[in-house]
Amino acid sequence: MRILAVFAFSFSAAVFAAIYGGLDALLLPLGGALVVAAAAAGLILRQKSRRRAQILLVLSGLACGLLWTSLYMALFFRPAQALDGRTVRLSATVADWPQESDHGGHTIVVRAKTESWAEVTAILYTDGQGAGLRPGDRIDTVAHCTLGDRTFAGERITYYTAKGVFLRAQAYGRLEVERPSSVSPQYYAAWASRALRTGIDTAFPEDVSGFIRALVTGNRDSLTDEFTTSLERTGLSHTVAVSGMHLAFLSGLLTYLLGRGRRSTALLTIAWVVLFCGIAGNTPSVLRAAVMVLMLQFAPLLGRERDGPTSLATALMLLLWLNPFSAAHIGLQLSFTSVAGILLISDRVQDWLLERLGMGEWERPKHRAVRYLRAAPYFLVSTLSATLGASVLTIPLVALHFNIVSLIAPAANLLTLWAIGLLFLGGLGTGALAAVLPGLAPVLVPLFTWLARYLQWVVDLLSRPALAALPLESVYHRAWLVLVYSLLLVSMRMKGRRPLWMPVAAGGLGLVLAVALTRATFYLGDMGVTVLDVGQGQSVLVRSRGYLTLVDCGGDSRDDPGDVAADHLQSIGRSDIDLLVVSHYHADHANGIPQLLRRIDVGEIALPDVEGDSPLRAEILAAAEAKGIPVRFVRKEVRFCPSRKDRITISPPMMAEGTVNELGLTVLATHGELDVLITGDMEREGELRLLSQAPLPRIEVLVAGHHGSRTSTSPELLEAVRPELALFSVGPDNRYGHPAWETLDRLDRAGAKIYRTDLYGTIEVHLKENLS
Repeated sequence: MRILAVFAFSFSAAVFAAIYGGLDALLLPLGGALVVAAAAAGLILRQKSRRRAQILLVLSGLACGLLWTSLYMALFFRPAQALDGRTVRLSATVADWPQESDHGGHTIVVRAKTESWAEVTAILYTDGQGAGLRPGDRIDTVAHCTLGDRTFAGERITYYTAKGVFLRAQAYGRLEVERPSSVSPQYYAAWASRALRTGIDTAFPEDVSGFIRALVTGNRDSLTDEFTTSLERTGLSHTVAVSGMHLAFLSGLLTYLLGRGRRSTALLTIAWVVLFCGIAGNTPSVLRAAVMVLMLQFAPLLGRERDGPTSLATALMLLLWLNPFSAAHIGLQLSFTSVAGILLISDRVQDWLLERLGMGEWERPKHRAVRYLRAAPYFLVSTLSATLGASVLTIPLVALHFNIVSLIAPAANLLTLWAIGLLFLGGLGTGALAAVLPGLAPVLVPLFTWLARYLQWVVDLLSRPALAALPLESVYHRAWLVLVYSLLLVSMRMKGRRPLWMPVAAGGLGLVLAVALTRATFYLGDMGVTVLDVGQGQSVLVRSRGYLTLVDCGGDSRDDPGDVAADHLQSIGRSDIDLLVVSHYHADHANGIPQLLRRIDVGEIALPDVEGDSPLRAEILAAAEAKGIPVRFVRKEVRFCPSRKDRITISPPMMAEGTVNELGLTVLATHGELDVLITGDMEREGELRLLSQAPLPRIEVLVAGHHGSRTSTSPELLEAVRPELALFSVGPDNRYGHPAWETLDRLDRAGAKIYRTDLYGTIEVHLKENLS
């Protein structure tokens, strides 16, 4: 019996239950009850047996998990909680190099003193005073503190606490700095990490240095949004988050050079892994990978056989012991489910594939050249097996958290893993050499630069197909995923030889059917309106028969709003739109347009001729010019008529001057007797001017102006257009209080049915013209 594995998994299960179950107040009573239950079981089941040992291990593990979580909260979380919402004099020690923020200031990871004896990890937000700080500096400032379990707007999150950051502090006034005379050894790794990043940036060309730095250290600051999206669509995001794969490359190289199974190899590997963790910043993903690799290396040191499940369980327990809140980190969940999938499935898949290829009984060739030639198919089989094994358990998690599944990931991994391994080791070696002996580094640069450009080319190429990744907004796509796992379970439970083509054909046919049904559903009715869930922002897709108009593309969603729109379009088999209308140049209406233009073909763009100095306007114009997209500035009413019954009417800004909200475009989409009105962020005065210029028809759908602000969607507008449906594009718990209760009340009294993206996600409306 795997004694350590049973205890470790029980411990971990208790921690997960405590974090996800919200059992804060019950942790001590439940833990105590389990201790009593374990003692009682030991007395009742006196005869030593396997069952008795299992019961005692499970009860003990559960009790320890609950009690440790309670103690950890008391030691580290409660002291941070005591500072929540307060402005205090904060003393802290800088733990890492400052990072420049989007707003011109700096974010700094610090170890902050609390009112108890404990220190907690915190993120300090400063102005330009933080630029010159370095690890080990002691700082003192006035700061307003917010607990790390929610955003500044009050929305509950687990992002920071899962990383061990329990406090965020905004510094005010003067930042007092005391710099020690020498660097403490505990900060050597941070200095080495900076030297490595600088070495990579210095040695490699600018177009690849950011990618290599991300691959070697996990620092993604220099990756473009476009490339990050391509990595996600191809299922290769794990390559730029230092993980078990990277440390496996490192330990594999040492094993190859020093020999397998030797204690000296294990000791040196452990030393290298610990050093590399510090250089990579001791991020959660690095620590997860390190614990797993170290568990495998301790086996030969202790004279034990390596056991995958025990190593996995122990690694998980140790990480949850270091920070129980990390149970909520999707990275930890994906790391361990991927390893579990590899342990459960990959060997079986590999043996099956080798047998089918007639390679299962091959003997090891004596000649090295022949071994190298025969290693290629083995590498492809093992890579495919590992990818499939890791994907089996991670796909449901990815679908749940990110609402997307990469279909091209197996092919992407086959084409890239060999190069990723070489580039990781080469980038690490070249960066270190550039930091120590800069004159020798250029010798290695050309080869690894070529590898980096090959990887960038493959990622870009494979991310382009519409179905490279499958968004799961469609109920048919989700049903297909359920079908695939049902087929997998049935195949695993069937005895005897199982023809592979049958489940593969069923899965492929199911995918074709799901995509076809999703597309057919989108085209139901004579006209359609889709308000995409882009958080606090707006992106509205209007369909008139087959003519597609996208009005705005901006917001604060986790994914770039341009990716949200592109994913939705590609899920229905479209990689183009006929018309893009930008109501105005606020980020919440237009910050996703550059990324949208990278992924989607656009027939024409309509823009307001205002804010000539807007950086976002300049970026949109540059992107349009680069792709040869015609741009029309709307200075008077413009009509696009794709058919006799369809008409898109764009009205210019209603006022010559005023707030930016009043200087936007208005869109009225018409199909026969069906009408949809989109007013952007127009407020009451602009609405009155719109009504005075031309009578508006009674409409079926109104996209509420300014996200439901109380100053928009005026009584006069509602009286004129009498909408049947009112759609709100708003983010959950947004800091503006949208939609306003006054607006909701006005629409309710006007008889409109109300739908909101913060409550329902993406909203789709299909309209059918009444010809009777």
